[in-house]
Amino acid sequence: MAEIISTEDVHLYYGKKEALHGISMNFHENEITALIGPSGCGKSTYLRCINRMNDLLEDVTITGSFTFENQDIYAPNVDVVDLRKKVGMVFQQPNPFPFSVYDNVAYGLRLGKKQPKDFIDQRVEESLKQAAVWDEVKDDLHKSALAFSGGQQQRICIARVLAVHPKVILMDEPTSALDPISSSKIEDTLLKLKNDYSIIIVTHNMQQASRISDRTALLLNGDLIEYNRTEEMFLRPKEKITDDYLNGRFG
Repeated sequence: MAEIISTEDVHLYYGKKEALHGISMNFHENEITALIGPSGCGKSTYLRCINRMNDLLEDVTITGSFTFENQDIYAPNVDVVDLRKKVGMVFQQPNPFPFSVYDNVAYGLRLGKKQPKDFIDQRVEESLKQAAVWDEVKDDLHKSALAFSGGQQQRICIARVLAVHPKVILMDEPTSALDPISSSKIEDTLLKLKNDYSIIIVTHNMQQASRISDRTALLLNGDLIEYNRTEEMFLRPKEKITDDYLNGRFG
């Protein structure tokens, strides 16, 4: 598979405190990559570098290189709004806007040039179908997105990201706040979405990583310990520390 994102020797500092220590990883088209590791190991911090979400924090310094489709993500001329459309993000807690389902999904389509209503209608329907929530909301598109269950809200948020045709979807523990049935629906959705998108997911759930990801990376204390095809890593880890983590000896 072709590479879509490449990161080289990434260091990140909060003030003087170094949180990421020289991480180099490449991500491939039409694959799901899982980032695993104990709380505070740098997974979410690293993920947020990829679409420059850490730009929103004060006193953060990032060094190293990030390329997306061979373009430097941190180049001065990069349009960050455009970057975040192409590299969309779904968060741990479902965070629909306090609008209708329709207006949530249409939100990104209305930024920039004016789009015809029939085009927006079509994209809203397509995106909700891709996010496997259309059948549950199609009769209530003008009802507040906040009126739905947590699992439905999270799939509405996934539809909102999909509506603007991203290339990559970043997910920061998207099922950790959900019940097992909702989590399972989102996992099934992700397995279908990887036919059209590249997905990078932070998860605490080893079983989830083993079920849905093509590749898995273990981070620990801001270091990349091991990165390999998921099956290889779970069955034949190269590092003892990986074996210990996967078998619940710490973390």
